[in-house]
Amino acid sequence: MEKFYSECADAVLKGDEELAEQLASKALEQGLPVLDVIENGFVRGIREVGRLWEEGELFLPELVMGAEAMKRAMAVLQPELLKGQEKKLNEAGRIVIGTIHGDIHDIGKTLVATMLSANGFAVKDLGADVPVERFVEEALKVEADCIAISALLTTTMPGQKSVVEELKKRSLRERVRVMVGGAPCSAEWAEEIDADGYAPDAVSAVSLAKELVGAS
Repeated sequence: MEKFYSECADAVLKGDEELAEQLASKALEQGLPVLDVIENGFVRGIREVGRLWEEGELFLPELVMGAEAMKRAMAVLQPELLKGQEKKLNEAGRIVIGTIHGDIHDIGKTLVATMLSANGFAVKDLGADVPVERFVEEALKVEADCIAISALLTTTMPGQKSVVEELKKRSLRERVRVMVGGAPCSAEWAEEIDADGYAPDAVSAVSLAKELVGAS
């Protein structure tokens, strides 16, 4: 299994869209656990792409190629991920999610959004490179219970703190919960910026969101 996961990661790292799609299809044909394939294979690859980009070993075209390969794989896997997931009659809560300004990574964020939707949350996905003010404005617009902010680069992490500060400035902090995620983030970082919690992966994000909004 580890060999297959490594092949998935390498496909993303090399930006090989066709291979990534083929491997995703192979995973479904063989009945492999979809979430495991995503987290241990493709996500591992995109995290490595992000790390090498930060260290200057990859350039923008390679970053984009990696992201596109990841998207091709996810296009195959996401529909399967949603199968059998039972939505509650009443939505679990309202969540605004996005990747912070300056950061174009959106695969992990999109996976989290998909999992939240599958578990009954009403999700407003703002995409990537989202300005601080827009997180807050959209939260107000949809009366969100929680804002989920992704950052895949250490240089964009301070933007997560800025969202928390903007909520405080507008006297909204008590009303809107904040959860953070992304490769360079941690529970300690969440505590440091006064966020309500940190999730290392999509499954944990669902559990945390339920805890923060009081959903069963």
